[in-house]
Amino acid sequence: MEINKNQFFGHPTGLKTLFFTELWERMSFYGMRGLLVLYMTAGVVGNPGMGWSNAEANAIYGIYAGMVYFLALPGGWLADNLIGYQKAIFFGAIVIAIGHFILAIPLSETFILGLALVAFGTGLLKPNISSVVGQLYKYSDPKRDSGFTLFYMSINIGSVLGFAVCGWLGEKVGWHWGFGAAGIGMLLGLIYFYFTKDKLDGVGISPNPSSSKTYQRNKNIVILSLSFIFILSLMFLLDIWNFNPIFVAEIFRDFLVIVAFLYFSYLFFIAGLNKDEKKNVLMLLLLFIGAAAFWSGFDQSAGSLTIFTRDYINLSFGSFSAPVSWAQFINPLFIVIFAPFFSAFWIFLGKRNLDPSMPIKFAIGLFFMAGGFVVILYAVKYALISSPVGVQWILITYLLHTFGELTLSPVGLSAFSKYSPKKYLGQMMGIWFLASSLGGVLAGLFGGKASSSGLESLTLVFGELVIYYLIIAAVIIVLSFFIRGVTYKDDNNV
Repeated sequence: MEINKNQFFGHPTGLKTLFFTELWERMSFYGMRGLLVLYMTAGVVGNPGMGWSNAEANAIYGIYAGMVYFLALPGGWLADNLIGYQKAIFFGAIVIAIGHFILAIPLSETFILGLALVAFGTGLLKPNISSVVGQLYKYSDPKRDSGFTLFYMSINIGSVLGFAVCGWLGEKVGWHWGFGAAGIGMLLGLIYFYFTKDKLDGVGISPNPSSSKTYQRNKNIVILSLSFIFILSLMFLLDIWNFNPIFVAEIFRDFLVIVAFLYFSYLFFIAGLNKDEKKNVLMLLLLFIGAAAFWSGFDQSAGSLTIFTRDYINLSFGSFSAPVSWAQFINPLFIVIFAPFFSAFWIFLGKRNLDPSMPIKFAIGLFFMAGGFVVILYAVKYALISSPVGVQWILITYLLHTFGELTLSPVGLSAFSKYSPKKYLGQMMGIWFLASSLGGVLAGLFGGKASSSGLESLTLVFGELVIYYLIIAAVIIVLSFFIRGVTYKDDNNV
């Protein structure tokens, strides 16, 4: 069926449906994320929170961040094999909204349940809405890339809106007002999607065709999985299972490492790949390690860096005192400002045969990450003398981290889509998300150590992170001379 064009900035009219659904979903996601560690570490005086330690709060955040990306794998599988992309988006939005409204209930007993529902719903919605965007276009459509760029803008607009609205309500009125606002945001996205989904002209409405036997087998897998999750949740709610967030985060980290190791081993030794495909897998393994390391530092923005901002950064501007979470929307603003310049810069270098290889770009991204932590180390140094320190320290840190993101993230996505073995493309894109999942868990563990005992632990851990990134970047640079991807037409090296 031909898609009706020229309805949304010259793009298929269905893109408008996905744009605003994603905008409101990201508003709810980032609005809640900006409050999460602040709420968990807040005491019982004033605006009462959970009263947890910094280490526990960061571990919970790490588990949550890791689960969001990890659950994108079963979320995509469920849409592919059982319910289709449109139903996955719709049901995912419902689960997210319910999760946020449960978080809005001022009961500590339901906090983890609400957080889990948001993670499950996001894992169902996030990968599938991006898939539908791609299905709006033919592969040869020259508007395809600009359509994704336009869709990407909805993410940044939504995140700024979430930090602004939910951050203000959560910190200035009450934490649960902020969580409730996130729920209303997702509810608006859900309503908009429901009443405009016909604009998608049936795109993504059905799962992949399969035999009745295969369909029933897939249903049984889902039923067994949900039953297992229900039993675990019931054990937690009845206090049968003693939940230790740091221990669970460490187990989750080890699980993700084992999954990645086994999958790359399978590809390299068992999958029957040819020589060129194995070279590509080796390069993608190198990029996977670099990406996981990068996100473990980048996600400090919602953990240890948020705690540092709260305790040691001056956010007062005359008589106005900005919410702590507002510092986090600096990143999406910087992305909107600088993304076109990075894109043009790579094109400029490419025309002169100076475009760095993908591993080198990853190393540059890690150098930017290290630079950001060097800046924050100076802020810690001055805070030891006299605090609070100026807001410019956190702004420069986030600027450098954004430069790192713009150098590494789009390149990694491109590399995994271009150099993955063709018959394993979908699974390899899942592995790319797995790097983000592992990075999120590591971020929680690193952040807990960094903020465990004030400025002294920040100095120690952030200093270790600088060395950590410099070493990984140097190793990637050296290995890039020996590990090169090969295009499947054998006409270019990375």
